[in-house]
Amino acid sequence: MEFENLLVAVEAPIATITLNRPQSLNALSTPTLLEIEAAVEGLLEDPQVMVLIIAGAGEKAFSAGGDISVMRDADPMAARNYALLAQRVLNLIEQCPLPVIAAVNGFALGGGCQLAMACDIRIAGETARFGQPEVRLGIMPGFAGTQRLPRLVGKGRAKEMLFTGEMIDAAEACRIGLANRVVPGAELLAEARSMARKIAANGQVAVRLCKEAVNNGMEMPGDKAASYEADLFALCYSTHDQKEGMRAFFEKRPPKFENR
Repeated sequence: MEFENLLVAVEAPIATITLNRPQSLNALSTPTLLEIEAAVEGLLEDPQVMVLIIAGAGEKAFSAGGDISVMRDADPMAARNYALLAQRVLNLIEQCPLPVIAAVNGFALGGGCQLAMACDIRIAGETARFGQPEVRLGIMPGFAGTQRLPRLVGKGRAKEMLFTGEMIDAAEACRIGLANRVVPGAELLAEARSMARKIAANGQVAVRLCKEAVNNGMEMPGDKAASYEADLFALCYSTHDQKEGMRAFFEKRPPKFENR
């Protein structure tokens, strides 16, 4: 499938979606969001894809957020529909079985920051800047940023970012847990691919169950979440990969996972 606003590349076991609107700082217009949705759904059907990377074209921005030129004249119903579309797309990224890595270069603001937060792991280039500046436009985040941000950095730090609208740099984002690591910009995609290869080398049933356990368990009381984890742990023992992984351990050789 060809896209107007994205570049999609598959080098199995890694797929990369690149937001390709550098002239608008990779703003998340409605067509762009729909293309992201279609691209992710298509990649989920490819059995060779084990890890997804999301990046932004150009050096200035991962994504500067919503397309303000379109948002400016929206009425309340149009604004709500736009927010619900974006939430649907970001939920797809967050809940899909593939591990998703955001390679964040430059600005990740507003909806762009919220897109990065929907990914499982965020690797930031040294020049990356994160922020939720919506209040400076007289609005608030609409892509579930008020929900994901405090879960990542805590309520107090999230409220500070949301209330002030100020940007933070990559080092601060890493310090508070919004970014996993910071690397030189020239090494950003290479670092993301290196991490993706490490993930892809493991048993993918187990990796996907880890993602499921974290995503769903975070919404449960502690005892329920622990019981849920035990159920998923037990499920691993029905797989070929559990038997192969433990056999390889005792035979002192690398495992040959079949992801089943």
